Amino acid sequence: MSLRADAIRDCMDGAIPGALCTCSADGVPNVAYLSQIQYVDPDHVALSYQFFNHTRRNILANPRVAMIVIHPRTARQYRLSMAYLRTETSGPLFECMKAKLAGIASHAGMSEVFKLLGSDVYRVLDIEALPGESLPAPVRDLCLLVALRGCSEAFSTCGDLAGLLEAVLDGLEQRFGLRHAMVLMLDRPGDRLYTVASRGYETSGVGAEIPVGQGIIGVAAREGVPIRIGHMTSEYTYGRAIRETVGQGALADRLETEIPLPGLPAPGSQLAVPIPGPGGPLGVLFVESPVELRFNYDDEDAAVALAGQLGMAMRLLQSEPEPPDEAPSAAEPAPLAGPPVAVRHFAENDSVFLDDDYLIKGVAGSILWALLQDHLAQGRTDFTNRELRLDPRVRLPDVSDNLEARLVLLNRRLQERAACIQIVRTGRGRFQLRVDHPLQLVEVPGRPPRLG
Repeated sequence: MSLRADAIRDCMDGAIPGALCTCSADGVPNVAYLSQIQYVDPDHVALSYQFFNHTRRNILANPRVAMIVIHPRTARQYRLSMAYLRTETSGPLFECMKAKLAGIASHAGMSEVFKLLGSDVYRVLDIEALPGESLPAPVRDLCLLVALRGCSEAFSTCGDLAGLLEAVLDGLEQRFGLRHAMVLMLDRPGDRLYTVASRGYETSGVGAEIPVGQGIIGVAAREGVPIRIGHMTSEYTYGRAIRETVGQGALADRLETEIPLPGLPAPGSQLAVPIPGPGGPLGVLFVESPVELRFNYDDEDAAVALAGQLGMAMRLLQSEPEPPDEAPSAAEPAPLAGPPVAVRHFAENDSVFLDDDYLIKGVAGSILWALLQDHLAQGRTDFTNRELRLDPRVRLPDVSDNLEARLVLLNRRLQERAACIQIVRTGRGRFQLRVDHPLQLVEVPGRPPRLG
């Protein structure tokens, strides 16, 4: 081949439909426009299979096809000679194309018509640039490699997860020009993600949850591949609607409707990238923009590289040895003024309420409850990560416990609520519990109240 498929990826983003020519077994040609072309690798592309029509019958009878694509900015045309290999009806490639097609369909007002039945995978045999005039390629005002280098250098100076999360959000905003972003961590055993950091929204949404498999973020986590959408689509939009739908199903008792997920009310483009870990994704890095077609294949590549560095930095921080435990300091808590705040704990899902206000749940809730028990019973204010990992009351998962992420989540929830309880980091693997109001711990049997 004179060209490879990766050299013309911009022609496959759906801005201008491609034209596919097929032939029947007896040589009758048929030309059809394509809803979607997906770059797979330098030697393969995938086309959307939506209808059983002339095109589909011809492909099954005669697998050799020709396709013309047009560069959306230069108008340069290319002809691809290809051979049909297989159709995939599930898995990462299918889910990527399904999400993109949902955006294209919503944009065209044809959501009920554009339903992906499968992803047809082709081997690219030859790519030819067709003669004709074309426009000069536009010069982008952002160098992605320079942006990646800057983020990588910033990551190397981070000594804890909280600083690392701020560094990635700073990098996305200042170096990539992306104002709307969030980082979500996978909660073991892997049925949901929880938000630990966000940037560019009216509310942070820290603590908001998403089921794995729901929407662009959940699908990216489940399939372990980036999902990119260039047009607004209701099927992959987050917010109160998705949470209410999930709340009626099997995950109703695992989702907290009090903390809505942040997000743009009308996103034009979205990109969700898994944060890789040794046993599967650690979480998802998500960015969005009000501009349609804001992200292309190069942006996706840069986001994948950034998420890879983020995952490696997370694992390095987690693997660094923590200082040995010291004898915990204990003293009679100083008397505090004012009426006591009732801290209510529901053991069923470790939900914690301050008076009647929901604060946190899950592992982060069990951490806070254990800290407060020791604080009131023993007068303790200083704690370590090491002892929390060994504390049976916390019930951390055996693998990839993400304790630091849960402490970041808890700390940010306490700060956002301006709670009378705060957690202050005092060193690597060490923190202090500060309480400025009398507390009354209340263990409540049964299911916590449904909120929202």
